[in-house]
Amino acid sequence: MDKSMNCSLALMNTFGMKVSAGCVVEYDSIEELVEALGDGSLPRPFLHIGGGSNLLFTGDFPGTVLHSRIRFIQPVRLQDHVLVRVGSGVLWDDLCAWASDHSLWGLENLSLIPGEVGAAAVQNIGAYGVEAADVIETVECYDIKEKTMVSFKAAECGYSYRSSRFKEDWKGRYIVTAVSIRLTSDYSPRLEYGNIRSALTDRYGSFEVESGILTPSRLRDTVIAIRRDKLPDPSVMGSAGSFFRNPVVGREVYENVCRIYGGEAPHYDLPEGVKIPAAWLIDQCGWKGFSEGNAGVYEKQALVIVNRNGKASPDEILSLERRIVESVAARFGITLIPEVEHI
Repeated sequence: MDKSMNCSLALMNTFGMKVSAGCVVEYDSIEELVEALGDGSLPRPFLHIGGGSNLLFTGDFPGTVLHSRIRFIQPVRLQDHVLVRVGSGVLWDDLCAWASDHSLWGLENLSLIPGEVGAAAVQNIGAYGVEAADVIETVECYDIKEKTMVSFKAAECGYSYRSSRFKEDWKGRYIVTAVSIRLTSDYSPRLEYGNIRSALTDRYGSFEVESGILTPSRLRDTVIAIRRDKLPDPSVMGSAGSFFRNPVVGREVYENVCRIYGGEAPHYDLPEGVKIPAAWLIDQCGWKGFSEGNAGVYEKQALVIVNRNGKASPDEILSLERRIVESVAARFGITLIPEVEHI
């Protein structure tokens, strides 16, 4: 276990906010986690983070930041699928790479999403028509209140769009230590979302993807290429990826958006309503490529707020966020909700 007092968090959040914490503790086992939680000398409150890829620190954190270094991948082959138990500190994309290297389907659409496995189970990350909840079997946690280990089935976690009970009514009670992921060797690519099919054709030529020629590695490589083409590398330009959730609205609201736009707006029909891409709404309001001071909106993807030169302050990011929300609400009557957690 490593413990650092008055520690900079600049390298622990992909936005690159130059803030600090009263203490940072990185632990390698559940025993070390329990030891840290019981250490009365550590400043309170506790904040557990993963890779810091979905966070906006709005200022210095006075308490103790906890970070898991529990890293293992343990596959168990069952009759109709492969169950993989993964430590919470494993990088999510390392798990995606491991799965594709073993010709296992299920994670390829989620490739290159930054962060760690434990945080992915809390956030219910998603991309290109797939969510973490689609493949999660169980989530193992340390119960801070009862001081014991517990395990939840995916159905108990209340997964919804970019959310779970870990972010809502369970917030602050459980720390994820391991996640069991269900994968399969059966041919099962997910190609319905976005431009995946056309991107595959561009990369590999014209072929019938249903023929079985496509592999998890080929689909993973294609998804990575798409993401790299439209999203900034956080090691080069700080960001937290998609800053806002895609709003799900009623049919009447969607039709009003179409009237304002003067045509059919991009959308996805869902049982609970109509999902409109937040990036499209933001782009329609003229924010794509905007910059002011040290903050801006990425020129290739309006959904991404960026720390353009590594010098942006939390106040600059918050100000830009507020202006974007106000402009979309003023034009379309839709209030965007941040996907990024504000600390």
